[in-house]
Amino acid sequence: MIAVSDPVVLPVAEWRAREQAHEARVDALTAGHRDRRPEHRRHPVEDFLFQYYNHTPAQLRRWHPGPGVVLAGAADLPRAQWRHYRTRDDGGVELDSAGFVAARGSTVTFVRDLLTAIRSRPAFTGCFGLHEWAMVYRTTPTEIRHSGWPLRLGHAGTDAVVESHQLRCTHFDAFRFFTPGAAPRNAEQPTRERQVDLEQPGCVHAGMDTYKWAFKLAPSVPSELTLDTFAHAMALRTLDMQASPYDLAALGYAPLPIETPEGKTEYVRRQRELADTSNALRERLIEVCRQMVE
Repeated sequence: MIAVSDPVVLPVAEWRAREQAHEARVDALTAGHRDRRPEHRRHPVEDFLFQYYNHTPAQLRRWHPGPGVVLAGAADLPRAQWRHYRTRDDGGVELDSAGFVAARGSTVTFVRDLLTAIRSRPAFTGCFGLHEWAMVYRTTPTEIRHSGWPLRLGHAGTDAVVESHQLRCTHFDAFRFFTPGAAPRNAEQPTRERQVDLEQPGCVHAGMDTYKWAFKLAPSVPSELTLDTFAHAMALRTLDMQASPYDLAALGYAPLPIETPEGKTEYVRRQRELADTSNALRERLIEVCRQMVE
């Protein structure tokens, strides 16, 4: 565990500036979602991370410095009462690392082991984002998840793409949304129990999950890192939906036709670039986990 005898002490002006910069960045990244919410308007790309992961903009906006950092002069501020924080005799406030590990140590260890396992594997880039197609396979217009948006190839065309490809999804939380007709067509039958054994760095959903693991380990993860994972997850979701069967051109997302050789080539190129970023973020999260439990 990180040594508590030699923490970094941040003066009030320094940590306040970091807090404010974080809040401004969150506000910019979530503006569209917050503007749409009172009117109950939905955006299939920008709203997804809040709907799927159930982490609100307000929660994302709360700034945490991470382990081994003391916030000078914070003893009389509300954050001193936040869960998993403690006030020092000198009036500084810091993460209660020991208390956090006592309460959440098994989660920290699981995340470390999962991300280490994913990081150790080569990226598989032969899935072509077909999980979104498998979620539409053999459905009717009223059954699809994003019913407000048309299918580029229609229902019959979408089914034909699924039937002409081998589905190779390794991510349980994507696979569990496959339609009954699509699930048996998948090369693997992922389960929650096999998560550590199956997930790999080329998977778009595993990349988006770096954001999930970052906020689930709050407040032990520095919020700058959590927000980096959020921005990366948004880039992955953009690729996900551009390569999906939905036509989102009206929202400014040019379709990426993975049913064509050219589309496949472009998908793999972007997938590889994003996988490299996913792994870099995993390494940063693994380091935080190591600070907490090793």
